Amino acid sequence: MFATALIAAMLQAAQPTVDDLGWMAGYWLSCGPQGEVAETWTDPRGGQMVGHSVTLTPRGRVDFEMLRIAMVDGVAAYHAQPRGQAPTVFKLVEGDGDHVVFQNLENDFPQRILYRRQGADLMIARIEGAIDGREQSMEWRFDRRSLNARCPTA
Repeated sequence: MFATALIAAMLQAAQPTVDDLGWMAGYWLSCGPQGEVAETWTDPRGGQMVGHSVTLTPRGRVDFEMLRIAMVDGVAAYHAQPRGQAPTVFKLVEGDGDHVVFQNLENDFPQRILYRRQGADLMIARIEGAIDGREQSMEWRFDRRSLNARCPTA
């Protein structure tokens, strides 16, 4: 019993905190078939990071999401507010200096949100989960860009 509690405490202590996620800070741009997606994150300040995402679809639809990463019950948690809805919280379940996974199995879709950096100027974001019992996912390749950069027009 004591060994199990000790192992659980060690695993939680090894999980990244908000301050460890500073590699996500900046302006990120994805240009692809899903349209133009810009995601912006502040650096860690006061135990949180604040972000937002703006998507322009190929058909001209505009979508937005307010984002925040902050500690909840001693664990870093991702707060997603698509289109200004009430926040849905995804707690960190895995991470190191190059990737992080947030999870909320109670959410309809997605149940997992993943970020992975590749070098200093490339970040992969992915959402995963089940819809009607079938695993689904979406992925974006973000390049670090100067603030408010746009995708090239065709």
